[in-house]
Amino acid sequence: MTTIILIRHGHVEGINPPRFRGRQDVPLSERGVAQANITAARIAASWRPAAIYTSCMARCVATGVLIGEACHIEPIATADLNDLDYGDWQWKTYVEVEDGWPDLFQLWFSVPHLVRFPNGESMQDIVLRSADALRKVVEGFSNETVVLVGHDSINRALLLQLLDQPLSAYWRVEQDPCAINLIQVKKGTIRVLSVNDTRHVQQFG
Repeated sequence: MTTIILIRHGHVEGINPPRFRGRQDVPLSERGVAQANITAARIAASWRPAAIYTSCMARCVATGVLIGEACHIEPIATADLNDLDYGDWQWKTYVEVEDGWPDLFQLWFSVPHLVRFPNGESMQDIVLRSADALRKVVEGFSNETVVLVGHDSINRALLLQLLDQPLSAYWRVEQDPCAINLIQVKKGTIRVLSVNDTRHVQQFG
């Protein structure tokens, strides 16, 4: 049985008020570092991971490094877990995007599976990437536990696949900073045991 601990990175600037962060390589905030340390302690106390894979973005790498230090594992960065490429929207505020692309902005929140960001990616692109990351873990760690550190978008895309939900359900799955999602894969059977578990970081709101 493969156990997958799917994590979102800690808090960063641009979550609230929201910006389209994507490939903007923002670091963890002081709050995000504290969240990541608490998450690392929880993982080290509850599991014995054999590997840690992170997005190549600094916020995920930093979160993975803290988990790795607690679990005595060197994390590996992979582009498969990278955030959505928002193209021309990257690092713009919601107000800026709504002003510049009003129709597409509304479609993103109503039918996200039909949107391709200007000069960027679509939901279908991150589904392919996240599925590849999952396949590599299941094939390479048949009886072990693996930590994946990703983003709001990539985690949602992966969870929708695991739960057999359509991409149109993207906004129905929450992923808060340092949320833990617990997944088990055994002989082709997938069980999602928890989604967006943030009990360990509730003191941060």
